[in-house]
Amino acid sequence: MGDESEWIKLPIDQKCEHKVWKARLNGYEEAAKLFQKISDEKSPEWSKYLGLIKKFVTDSNAVAQLKGLEAALVYVGNAHVAGKTAGEVVSGVVNKVFNQPKVRAKELGMEICLMYMEIEKTEPVQEELVKGLDNKNPKIIVACIETIRKALGEFGSKIVQLKPIVKVLPKLFESREKAVRDEAKLLAVEVYKWIRDALRPPLQNINSVQLKELEEEWVKLPTSAPKQSRFLRSQQDLKTKFEQQQATGDEEGDDEEDDAPVVDAYELLEPVEILLKLPKDFYDKIEAKKWQERKEALEALELLVKNPRLESGDYSDVVRALKKVIGKDSNVLLVALGAKCLAGLAAGLRKKFQTYAGHVMPTLLEKFKEKKPQVVQALQEAVDAVFLTTTLQNLNEDVLAVMDNKNPSIKQQAALFLARSFCYCTPSTLPKSLLKPLCAALLKQINDSALEVRDAAFEALGTALKVVGERIMNPFLADIDKLKLEKIKESSDKVELVHGKKSNASKEANVGATGKGCLASSSGDKADASATRTGVLSKKPSASKSAGASKKMKAVVPPSGPSGKGKKVADVKEELSIDLCEEQAAAVLPPTCLQQLDSSNWKERLASMEEFQKGVEVTEKKLLPCQALVRMLAKKPGWKETNFQVMQMKLHIVALIAQKGNFSRTSAEVVIDGLVDKIGDIKCGIKAKEALTAIAAACSLPWTAEQVVAMAFAQKNPKNQSEILNWLAAAIKEFGFAGLNVKAFISHVKTALAATNPAVRISAVALLGVMYLYMGAPLRMFFEDEKPALLSQIDAEFEKMQGQTPPAAIRRVAKHDADEEETSEEQDDEENGNVQDLLPRTDIGDKITSDLVTKLGDKNWKIRKEGLDELCTILNEAKLIQPNIGDLPGALKGRLNDSNKILVQQTLAILQQMATAMGPNIRQHVKNLGIPIITVLGDSKNNVRAAALTTLNLWVEKTGMKEWLDGDDLAEELKKENPFLRQELLGWLAEKLPTLRTVPTDLVHCLPHLYSCLEDRNGDVRKKAQDALPTFMMHLGYEKMQKAANKLKPASKDQVMTALEKAQAVVPAKPVAPTKTSSKSNAGAARPVGAASARVNCASANDETDSCKSEAKKGKSTGVASKLKSAPNKKVPIKPNVKDDDDRSGPLFIIVPNAKEQRVKDERALKVLKWNFTTPRDEYSEQLKTQMSSCVAKWLQDEMFHSDFHHHIKALTVLLEHLESEIEGTVACLDLILRWLTLRFFDTNTTVLMKVLEYLKFLFTLLSKEDYHLTENEATSFIPYLINKVGEPKDVIRKDVRSILNTLCKVYPASKMFNLVMDGLKSKNSKQRAECLEELGSLIEVHDLNVCQPTPAKALKEIACQIGDRDTSVRNAALNTVVTVYNICGDQVFKLIGNLSEKEMSMLEERIKRSAKKPSTVSVKQEEKTQRPPGTNQNAGISRKGCEDVPSKLNQARCNNAQSASESTHTIPREFQLDLDKIENDNHAGRCELPDLVQHQLDELYEPVCIPEPKNRSVSPHYDEMHGTTDSTINFVVSQVASSDINTSIQALAQIDEVLRQESKVDAMSGHIDQFLIATFMQLRLIYNTHMADEKLNKSEILKLYSCIIGNMITLFQIEPLAKEASMGVLKDLMHGLILLMLDSRLEDLDEGPQVIRSINLLMVKVLEKSDPTNILSSLIVLLQDSLLATPNNSPKFSELILKCLWRVIRLLPNNINDVNVDRILLDLHNFMRVFPKERLKQMKCDLPMRTQKTLLHALYKLLGPKIMDHLTLIENKNESELEAHLRRVIKHSVGLSGGKTDSETEKGGSTIEDKESKAKISETLAEIFKKIGSKENTREGLAELYEYRKKYSDADIEPFLRKSSQFFQNYIERGLRLVENEREGKGRISSSSSSAGFSSPPDEMPYVASSTSIPPSGNGEELGPAVYLERLKILRQRCGLENNSKHEERQPPTSLLSKPAVPTVASSSELLHNKLTHLRDSRECTQEQESHPPTQSNSSTTSATNLDDLKKRLERIKSSRK
Repeated sequence: MGDESEWIKLPIDQKCEHKVWKARLNGYEEAAKLFQKISDEKSPEWSKYLGLIKKFVTDSNAVAQLKGLEAALVYVGNAHVAGKTAGEVVSGVVNKVFNQPKVRAKELGMEICLMYMEIEKTEPVQEELVKGLDNKNPKIIVACIETIRKALGEFGSKIVQLKPIVKVLPKLFESREKAVRDEAKLLAVEVYKWIRDALRPPLQNINSVQLKELEEEWVKLPTSAPKQSRFLRSQQDLKTKFEQQQATGDEEGDDEEDDAPVVDAYELLEPVEILLKLPKDFYDKIEAKKWQERKEALEALELLVKNPRLESGDYSDVVRALKKVIGKDSNVLLVALGAKCLAGLAAGLRKKFQTYAGHVMPTLLEKFKEKKPQVVQALQEAVDAVFLTTTLQNLNEDVLAVMDNKNPSIKQQAALFLARSFCYCTPSTLPKSLLKPLCAALLKQINDSALEVRDAAFEALGTALKVVGERIMNPFLADIDKLKLEKIKESSDKVELVHGKKSNASKEANVGATGKGCLASSSGDKADASATRTGVLSKKPSASKSAGASKKMKAVVPPSGPSGKGKKVADVKEELSIDLCEEQAAAVLPPTCLQQLDSSNWKERLASMEEFQKGVEVTEKKLLPCQALVRMLAKKPGWKETNFQVMQMKLHIVALIAQKGNFSRTSAEVVIDGLVDKIGDIKCGIKAKEALTAIAAACSLPWTAEQVVAMAFAQKNPKNQSEILNWLAAAIKEFGFAGLNVKAFISHVKTALAATNPAVRISAVALLGVMYLYMGAPLRMFFEDEKPALLSQIDAEFEKMQGQTPPAAIRRVAKHDADEEETSEEQDDEENGNVQDLLPRTDIGDKITSDLVTKLGDKNWKIRKEGLDELCTILNEAKLIQPNIGDLPGALKGRLNDSNKILVQQTLAILQQMATAMGPNIRQHVKNLGIPIITVLGDSKNNVRAAALTTLNLWVEKTGMKEWLDGDDLAEELKKENPFLRQELLGWLAEKLPTLRTVPTDLVHCLPHLYSCLEDRNGDVRKKAQDALPTFMMHLGYEKMQKAANKLKPASKDQVMTALEKAQAVVPAKPVAPTKTSSKSNAGAARPVGAASARVNCASANDETDSCKSEAKKGKSTGVASKLKSAPNKKVPIKPNVKDDDDRSGPLFIIVPNAKEQRVKDERALKVLKWNFTTPRDEYSEQLKTQMSSCVAKWLQDEMFHSDFHHHIKALTVLLEHLESEIEGTVACLDLILRWLTLRFFDTNTTVLMKVLEYLKFLFTLLSKEDYHLTENEATSFIPYLINKVGEPKDVIRKDVRSILNTLCKVYPASKMFNLVMDGLKSKNSKQRAECLEELGSLIEVHDLNVCQPTPAKALKEIACQIGDRDTSVRNAALNTVVTVYNICGDQVFKLIGNLSEKEMSMLEERIKRSAKKPSTVSVKQEEKTQRPPGTNQNAGISRKGCEDVPSKLNQARCNNAQSASESTHTIPREFQLDLDKIENDNHAGRCELPDLVQHQLDELYEPVCIPEPKNRSVSPHYDEMHGTTDSTINFVVSQVASSDINTSIQALAQIDEVLRQESKVDAMSGHIDQFLIATFMQLRLIYNTHMADEKLNKSEILKLYSCIIGNMITLFQIEPLAKEASMGVLKDLMHGLILLMLDSRLEDLDEGPQVIRSINLLMVKVLEKSDPTNILSSLIVLLQDSLLATPNNSPKFSELILKCLWRVIRLLPNNINDVNVDRILLDLHNFMRVFPKERLKQMKCDLPMRTQKTLLHALYKLLGPKIMDHLTLIENKNESELEAHLRRVIKHSVGLSGGKTDSETEKGGSTIEDKESKAKISETLAEIFKKIGSKENTREGLAELYEYRKKYSDADIEPFLRKSSQFFQNYIERGLRLVENEREGKGRISSSSSSAGFSSPPDEMPYVASSTSIPPSGNGEELGPAVYLERLKILRQRCGLENNSKHEERQPPTSLLSKPAVPTVASSSELLHNKLTHLRDSRECTQEQESHPPTQSNSSTTSATNLDDLKKRLERIKSSRK
């Protein structure tokens, strides 16, 4: 081996591994050269050396190692796979390089470490280096420290994690080796550069000498922050910027000082556990009587809390004890000590102390009454420390509570606390909603008698001013005088904010942006300026501010002008004297105007008003003296003006001044009284309301409303009160609800409700309805004490508003100049504030007594329950409460852990009640009460968990999610290994996280526990964790989650990484931020932009990958285009993708005739290997690949036979996607597909196996629907391998395999399956044997013993052998199978199973005894099963679909379930996803009523319906380039059908018509029918709403468009295959649109409008006849339901036309019942009856819906018989269904009627009763018939049955039943029977005349329905005389023009036109018109009878033959006149 010739010719990688060091040396040198030559970082050459790099750096030969290090450095710097080697290589460097004596080796080792960091592998490098610090060799330690120091110096603290470094520093300083200590010192200095003083606390315990040396070194460091000098590969832009700065002399360096991250020393410290270190007698001592003992306990605690960081835990007992000491201890020294302990606790716990903050703050603030400085200082430290753990928002209520305290010390310290707190705030954390109440309280204190209180208040206000800026503070400081204002400004100048520059910058920005607000008073009411006080903060910035701030402010302050906020400040002005008013008014009004204002002549006063108005209109806004002008108007006679014209002018002028000028509240006060007085005036009321609205716009609605309502109710005039309330209701809708004083309004409304005048009460109720829109259910709480009658009125008003949303505010408080966007945004924020905050709340703190808390904690559960009941009573009485609940949280928290589950549920109910009562303020208690609710989710009882989840959701609804996700609380809950808790919590998070736009960063703490849940033993926990993964990734990102996964153990890491990769593909999109614009404009703007951006994305994707085209062809919403959109930043390799997509454009499978049969022959002839193996060899795989090459796409083959499992998953995904579209190809290649799947069964990858099983479930489900049966070859080469997988250890796989085996029985005989499953019993795998036995039991149970092969005896003997198996599960399965047989054949089983051992027989007998089934019962059931074999029921597929786990993709495509609306949306292309309702509303807002119907003249009926000839549109030369495929062409043309341009739409329709008329091209439209119909009825809506309303548009163009649309659809619905493609949802919308069009009265006003209506009639007939019967019937039922629900918005004719359509479809049922999915129709009827139960239908004016429903059910029953009950499979809770009950009644009734029939019943006399029925039976039958006659809805049915009964049994005596009833009822029955007899005799004639009347009546399957519609009965049941018919004939003759008729006929609806014409073509001929006329005559006659008269009944409906002759003559005359 020493000879060079042996290794010189070896490849480089082999040289590097050679045993000879010279060979390795040579290999390293050549490798280094090779690495430098490779230019492509992704070259496969790099992968060869992936496992060798560690050997490069750990070579045992020093010389070779040096070269190896050089080569490794080049490799790490250039190879893209180098990152994979980071951990092992750096470990080798640390252990084998850093201990080398050669300096060069160490340098190279360090460089390798730094290079790994540069390629983004910082964590593994740092981890290995920190491990190296524990090495025993000091050389290694020194080198590791030096490397860390160098890395920190170059990469900075953003890249290098400082926490692990700081953690080990103290230990390094204790090292014995001086070199280590010196290097540690240098490292400490380097760390100090980056984090400064944050390093001091961790190093406070090192040697004092070392610390002193460090201090000296730290002082020498420059003050400027260090900068990163070396950059990661992802930071190349920063690198370029850095190099540019270096080149320019680093001039810009100062701007980036803030780039260094601010490191908190707290984060660098390790938490200390102190709870366990507390003295055991701590709680006893702290409550001891001797103060010395209490002091000892506190001192012990003080020592512990001095630790700067404390471990989280349950500190509630400690806090409670400290609170008691501070609040109640008489020794002030102990109070101070307790406060110090509390401060230390808060500082050590930080955010984790937030739970206790609200609990202790009131006590601390109250204790400020102590005056000793020592105590006050300790309390100040405590409140400050507590504040830092929470937010001012949470402490707001507690601080406000003590601001009104009588003790000045408390008030002073509260204000000082606010001042200190404000210093920590920023404008975002100190919003106006929080600032407003605090400023109000502080403004009271600046007038306090105590100087120290005033000074503290000034300081707090000054600090707030500094934080938020003058603009926001101006409104709050409006009413204070100048001196106080100056003092606030002085305080503001002295304040230094904690946040330093950032805060100052934001402040300066605020000042700049709102400079206008500062100068507000310099404008405004200029004429009043001399008398008004100076505006708040209107001066320029004081000189005492910093120069920088002054400069910036001057730069950005705009010219003076009033801003919106400035206006608010100037709202209140001082009153002007009359003289001054006259002087100012004279400046803008002519002299004559002022003189005539009080003239006694009303005409002069009127002229004066006109001049006044002109003067106001021409005056500029800034010069308009508002107060002076309104005072002039109020001069005598003022508001007592008697002339209404003058008064109207006055009121109009007030509104004009308020709108145009800067109208102040002072001006408003002058006029409001007069306006209120005039608002009830009939002539002037409207003008008064307009003036009030203008004032509300100028002075804000809340202020105006409060003044107006108070004045109105101070008067006695009920008219004024009523009108004021009406005005207020309207004003709230216009201005919104923000800022209104709800409490005041509620009191006035209560006064109004008690008024004697009904108009006032009605107005009050209406106002409450409007308030309910904004406030919701809480409003009702305030009126529960009202009288029941009044309360019912209020409830009725609230019910009207239920479900409505508050209208968007259309008015705002007037802005008198252009304002900044920020101002408007703030106003929006105010308006969008929580309305519940306005509600008055009760403080229940006093009621939460110590006794109640003691009760809640008592040992006796009954006393605890008493406490909970008391608490419930308190909450019920209070209704709405404040957040102050004393010690209640701790007590309730204990009850959530109560051993008594009833008390836990009661506690949860109380917490729900608290959330409702407290509203948003409940967020303060999230930490101490909310998190314990989550703990209850771990309870073992379902009902307790459900209650906890409900409570949790209610709390979150009030608080939002932020508080719950803050901190480690959720992570701690997930950490608990409780499967219930984990699955419930993860499920809850998976539901909530996708709804959030942002989450706190603390969510990352949950990741380790989430990952552990992925490996949990419980399957449900694992599933919930997998579901939650994408939602976590949505917020945290893949990188963070991957980083967290890297810290796991290798085995766990692999599993988690696989789950992360899966989750990455399904990460939901974050919800879009709500925009500020109104919803209408938003919808209008957002949708087109979205559509445009989608088209742009698709276009760009086409340019690069050409993927959009292929995806559009498939009609899928997912795929390449969506991937491109979701990852826009990824590089898209252009050329490869283009090639791939070109290759993948064709079908997956090529159908070769007889190929499958040939393969079977080849296998039988042994030309190929037989598919039979234990483990597949390579030749099987190669053979399968060869066989597939002729019939499977090349690219799919490559994926299927790739070595990487990821490609197998891709192949399976593609097969799944194309399964349905290429079912024929799949069947042709099924044997090959199944064989390839068997190969995948031998893969070890679980993901592939799960995907295979998913595909198989889809496949066999689809094959069973296609009635395909597996061939023997396919079954035997696949099923045995599938059975092998039933023994898999994973439950989910076994479950899926069993499901597939069940499905297989539908495509392969069960008896053959039985044999194959029996073979599975030979397996050594006990789980497989057990599962096979269970499967055998299932087969026997379903298919009886005949399934057992070869004979039952042989099969059962083999099964019985398994009873003696060693494995328990196998024994149990065998026993269960034998028991199944026993349940079928009874004791015969013992003969079949043969001899068993005594032990086995005893086991079997015991199991049979325990079996719940009885043989007799089971055998009966089995007989029923065998009598109804599977597959005989045509709707069996539906029941299967309901039971099986059908995948969502196939479900959407194939399952016709009730939710058909969603069904249609999946097929709608993106272009058509428009909000149709929004389009309608934009054009006709609020238009609900349908137009009146029009009567057509008969002349127009003879004209033919003309459809324009389709014209070919010239296609753009680039058209084919844009739309290369037929599908995309059709998509494009269909999209133009919905165009708003009429010509474009007509051209598109013409092209589609051309396609439809050519048989060769018709198939191209397949798959686009829904799309085309959607586009069509969208165009119909557009015409209806827009074009018809557009007067400029030529109506002939509209008619032309109508004709094209209708013609196209008639052509379409004549092609039956295409017509049947229309889905239910689309048909529903289409029918809705067509019926609306028929009822459009505007059409009849057009010349050719009637023709259009006739065409629509013809079209509707086609739709009803040719569409899929299930879809059309279902759509009509749903449409009827919707129309009846919306009856106020629809005319009765609308519902009537739907009913007539239904009748038409019912009449067609006998012909197409085999094609109807009865299950689905019954489900729709069930839903209809659930919405409209019998009682509700009875209440309707029209009984047609109920009759139609009954008719449909009877028709179905007549066609299906009792089997109809088998079609209720889709209905849940059948027993509760009204439908099932109705069907059972029908069956029972029909059985009752038919039960006694004999062959002789057709004879006239019938047989005698004695021969057929007993007397009891007679009595029962007759009683039921008379019961029906007596009921309102069934009287006709009862009479018909009685008639039949008497006819059958001539000797039946009904006298006993008649005797019991009144004479009137007896007469009624006799008349009814006579009428039925007459009806039956004339039935043939009646039905022949009525059958031609299209939709005019329900079908005559049900006699009582048919007769009631065909023969109109009279009101009293008597016959009509001939005069009625003569009169009717006369009317008909007048209509036909045969008699003169001068009267104008009322328009009749065109519903009669719905009758089906005899010929389905539109051609015009005399024969056609003759036939049509005959139908029209009958239908018009029927319609006229129904509408002109109450329903009557006659014996016959004969018509005059002369009528027809007259009409023919009339027809001839028309034709001759036309010629």
